[in-house]
Amino acid sequence: MSETKAKTPSPWVRYAIEYGPLLIFFLTYKFAPYDRLVATLVATGVFMAAIVVALIAAVVLLKRVPPITWLSAVLVVVMGGITLYFHDARFIQMKPTLIYAILAAILFAGLIRRKPVLKWLFGEIFPGLSETGWLKLTRNWAFFFLFLALANEVLRARLSFDAWLTVKVWGVTIVSIIFAAANVPMLLRHGLDPEEKEKPLDLGAVE
Repeated sequence: MSETKAKTPSPWVRYAIEYGPLLIFFLTYKFAPYDRLVATLVATGVFMAAIVVALIAAVVLLKRVPPITWLSAVLVVVMGGITLYFHDARFIQMKPTLIYAILAAILFAGLIRRKPVLKWLFGEIFPGLSETGWLKLTRNWAFFFLFLALANEVLRARLSFDAWLTVKVWGVTIVSIIFAAANVPMLLRHGLDPEEKEKPLDLGAVE
């Protein structure tokens, strides 16, 4: 009797786990039939539940949850809980600032020790990339995360919650994709194997 090989989950499963909670947060807020404060609180509660479900799905289906995903989930639950307790949307808006600042600090600390911490945070997603390439990529993302942390503080101070959420979901995603693409030439110069199937950087988990 031949052995049944375990099926690799579809990439769409991975994308749903990573991007699903944030998209659910966005849609719940936009279509909740309440005033904006209540809609924010309802969407925050749904966001917290969705990210817990996503974590469970990742453990069951993917067998591995990157550290960045755990960090993001913990901050969503903590800041979301504070938001619900105080009825103040500013706390859930601060969550991206915190996670970007924490990531930047971790990456810069690794650079000081000449350790490409990005490899540990996101896994071996770039086959063939040299240690120098990982260090340069870590440096680039450290500065990018610092930029995102500062930008989030400016945006949440100047925009309405509605406008801030739209920028967070769509604007940050587009900017991150462009930034990731801009790093590809450097990665190719430092050993990235274009013949291997490259996995996308798990920025979707950084909600």
